[in-house]
Amino acid sequence: MRVWSLLKFYTILVYAFMFAPILVVLALAFNASQFGGFPIEGLSLRWFYKLAENEAIMRAMRTSLALGALTALIATTLGVLASLALVRYQFRGKAFITTFLISPVLVPETVLAVGLLIFLRWLHMPRSFALLVIGHSIIALPFVVLVVQARLVGIRKDYEEAARSLGASPFQTFREVTLPLLLPAVFAGALFAFTISFDNITATIFWRPSGLETVPTQIFGMLRNSVSPEINALGFVMICITVGLPLLAGAVARYFSRKKI
Repeated sequence: MRVWSLLKFYTILVYAFMFAPILVVLALAFNASQFGGFPIEGLSLRWFYKLAENEAIMRAMRTSLALGALTALIATTLGVLASLALVRYQFRGKAFITTFLISPVLVPETVLAVGLLIFLRWLHMPRSFALLVIGHSIIALPFVVLVVQARLVGIRKDYEEAARSLGASPFQTFREVTLPLLLPAVFAGALFAFTISFDNITATIFWRPSGLETVPTQIFGMLRNSVSPEINALGFVMICITVGLPLLAGAVARYFSRKKI
């Protein structure tokens, strides 16, 4: 019992050490003082208003939202199609394709970013917003595949076969039977893909064209000069998005995974 008590205490200390900086940012975002620090002189929303008036940050926010939406659309579409092929069909090279799709998770992000950049330089293609979308989609695709596959395995193939026996085409079967049953996982995968793209900084630094900033790279650039109270407010928004969306996606996936198909 003493060992377990010490282990629990140590675990609590580790989590407190990990999440304390996040709690500090959340608290300082509402600090009325111009100099971020403790003790907090008063509560105010002034830095959120300043944040909304900062054109550079708002431009970076719009870029990140557009980039995340396009990444979610592409990664989710490809992830659903790949999952259907890998779960429902048998073909040569299936194990290799599965490993290939999951490989971006296994490769360090810096190595992946540098490799893709060198490959595009070899093709004489400049860095662009399209490159960002492609790169983020590659990074997010494995997570969509894993989420959708886990759901698709639990969907009985009998429903699809019954629809086909009643005269439905393969596309009609997918649209009317498979997709509605698969929709919670598709939604969860899209949220994961959006969050991964929105929060990415390592690969974005390598792939973004000159003059284009996302929210993480904008924060990184602002931190090189000084720690402005606006950064705390922006950090609060980032934490709410990057923590809230995965929690929502996980809750949706867990809720529907308990249902028997």
